[in-house]
Amino acid sequence: MIVLFKIFQVILALSLLIIIHELGHFLSARMFGIRVDKFFLFFDVGGKALFRKRIGQTEFGIGWLPFGGYCKIAGMIDESLDTSYLGSEPQPWEFRSHPAWQRLIVMAGGVFNNFLFAVIAFCIIVGVWGTAYIPNENAHLLAGPLAEEMGFRTGDRVLLLDSEVPEDFAQLQADIVRRDIGTVTVLRGADTVVLYLDRSMVGRMLEEQMFGLAIPFVVDSVAAGSPNTALQSGDAIVSVAGEKVRWRHEASALLAAHKGSTVDAGVVRGGIELSVSLQVDTAGLLGIFVKAPEVRSRTYTFWESIPAGVEKTFSTIGGYIRDLGLLLNPSTKAYKSVGSFIAIGQIFPSVWNWYQFMSIIALLSVMLAVMNLLPIPGLDGGHIVFTIYEMITGRKPSDRFMMAAQLVGMAILLLLMVLAFGNDIGRLL
Repeated sequence: MIVLFKIFQVILALSLLIIIHELGHFLSARMFGIRVDKFFLFFDVGGKALFRKRIGQTEFGIGWLPFGGYCKIAGMIDESLDTSYLGSEPQPWEFRSHPAWQRLIVMAGGVFNNFLFAVIAFCIIVGVWGTAYIPNENAHLLAGPLAEEMGFRTGDRVLLLDSEVPEDFAQLQADIVRRDIGTVTVLRGADTVVLYLDRSMVGRMLEEQMFGLAIPFVVDSVAAGSPNTALQSGDAIVSVAGEKVRWRHEASALLAAHKGSTVDAGVVRGGIELSVSLQVDTAGLLGIFVKAPEVRSRTYTFWESIPAGVEKTFSTIGGYIRDLGLLLNPSTKAYKSVGSFIAIGQIFPSVWNWYQFMSIIALLSVMLAVMNLLPIPGLDGGHIVFTIYEMITGRKPSDRFMMAAQLVGMAILLLLMVLAFGNDIGRLL
């Protein structure tokens, strides 16, 4: 059931973004009087469709093959590879009859819509839910196997990424990968340690989680009905059954080994260490609440949410562009992280959550826009490059060249799709 719900969310999100993208082409084409023959969500391969309806000169429909969508503009060589119009004289309502600057706007319409939608989505997100993050300055690392291999240790506090002071703890790994960080300075106990990172491990950094948050085992409050009323708010539990502990995850493992029994524990209260006897229940718990990490949050008025949403959009664009840069560098092996619809489905929650859904579609809208700007024939970026070339040189690429370029572009996209599905299947296996 969870899998079906995730599939539903993927289809809903991508359908919405495809419609928004193709609507950008449609509206800009109609603005210049260019006829749009077809507007389809998904592909109607073989002329078969789940739904079709003609409104004016445009046929709207839903195809049966759920891999994107398209807006077929009259007089344009696109992914449909329709060249039937080439044998006739250019008509005033055809794409090829309009000046290059108008065709450029039509080609950029889809990308513009996706960027605009991302801005609106991020403005809504910060306006409704605000922003919240765990500040890095007081946070300690819970080092995973990869982080330990790279020299990090649980309890480290990150001071510098190269020469910059990181602010958001949750972004540490992303910043290390994206910004080509060479050194990380950490505070380890009373010592300052500089770690030199091996950039050949970027591929693994993209696939494995390096850091968690190490939470000190400090009592926030005692739950009602708990037998451990000897504990007080602010108590730091420093040993369990004779074993030293500092972090909640360390204590949890020891308590699980003594479930349903009584253990001696060392507690620091007001700078003095005390010995107390604690009752561990059958679930390996003490019936206490541990102090939560510091979270900094901010709410925004309607007018404040607009610049905040725009800033969030541009920071997301910058991050994704840096991700693409990693993919283009084979030495990082970042291509192994490329995923398809399967990977997208895994990031959606198993229950409906408006905040997560809005955040995901805003990110996907940015990704769709940036991907479509790549100068690959078959994508908007390829058409834009050819149009700018025509505007600069005054020479329009021939129809034969455009057909060949379209075929090459489709082959490249097919290979990327095979890579994405192959990576996902490999991860599942």
